[in-house]
Amino acid sequence: MEKIYFIVNLVAGKAVISKKLGKIIDEFVKDGYEVTVHTTQSSDDAVEQAAYACENGFDKLVVAGGDGTLSQCLQGVMDSERKIPIGYIPAGSTNDFAKSLGIPSDKMKAAEVAAIGEPVLCDVGGFNGRYFSYVAAFGAFTNITYETSQRVKNVFGHAAYIADGATQLGSIKAKPMRIESGDTVIEGDFIYGMVTNTASVAGMIKMKDFMLNDGAFEVTLVRKPQNPAELGKTALSLLKNDMTDKNIIFFRTDNVTITNLSDEPFSWTRDGEYGGEEVVNRICCHKKAVPFIVNNKDGLPLEKE
Repeated sequence: MEKIYFIVNLVAGKAVISKKLGKIIDEFVKDGYEVTVHTTQSSDDAVEQAAYACENGFDKLVVAGGDGTLSQCLQGVMDSERKIPIGYIPAGSTNDFAKSLGIPSDKMKAAEVAAIGEPVLCDVGGFNGRYFSYVAAFGAFTNITYETSQRVKNVFGHAAYIADGATQLGSIKAKPMRIESGDTVIEGDFIYGMVTNTASVAGMIKMKDFMLNDGAFEVTLVRKPQNPAELGKTALSLLKNDMTDKNIIFFRTDNVTITNLSDEPFSWTRDGEYGGEEVVNRICCHKKAVPFIVNNKDGLPLEKE
């Protein structure tokens, strides 16, 4: 009998996963699995528990929570020599990476995918010695994802992020940065930057022509607009995935270094969680590093074998 290690964040999203927990476990048992359940107890608990699952003979790791919980589990798997397939039951406020994997938002359907789906090796981001599944970002609004309280997110869901963002429009500041990738060096003042491997970011920015396993990430940088009208135009272009805007720089790479040239620290977000305030930030792509369980790999943006 195969064994599932089931990590659950009971407070993710609107805390709806707790109402489905019994049915999900029953689904796994009916599909022939021995199930061990662990509910997360602290911010880094999922990291340790994911590593435990890899190192103690479990066949699958199933994660029920938001993008942050999944990211923590990914850290534990990447730190382990034996990397077991990850099934994901999205239960957060945005669930960006689940959309990229084609995982249903319905909890029971997602559980079925985790039980009987097929593993697909996906790229994983490296960020200053840690890891991310789909995004590392700095600048305007990126603090919202980890500073908005869990209580507010549980009540208002994705709308909580938008409301917090609206309050920060007047305080956007540009940061002097150096971006290095291969022979390319870019310097300037930027209000936003992100390195992504996803179909969407924060449920709003839609990305096109990306692949989950091609060994490259998409880098999007937004220079400081000259006035509020130009800021609005650039923001609209970003939301429409129009990378021809004069303030937007876009390229693909497997390795990029982003350096803060100012005297003031600035923070990063990594999969919606706090990512630190390092001066020099080294980001790389680990190609086909971890297997994720999906429903139909033929319908996903994957590199042809």
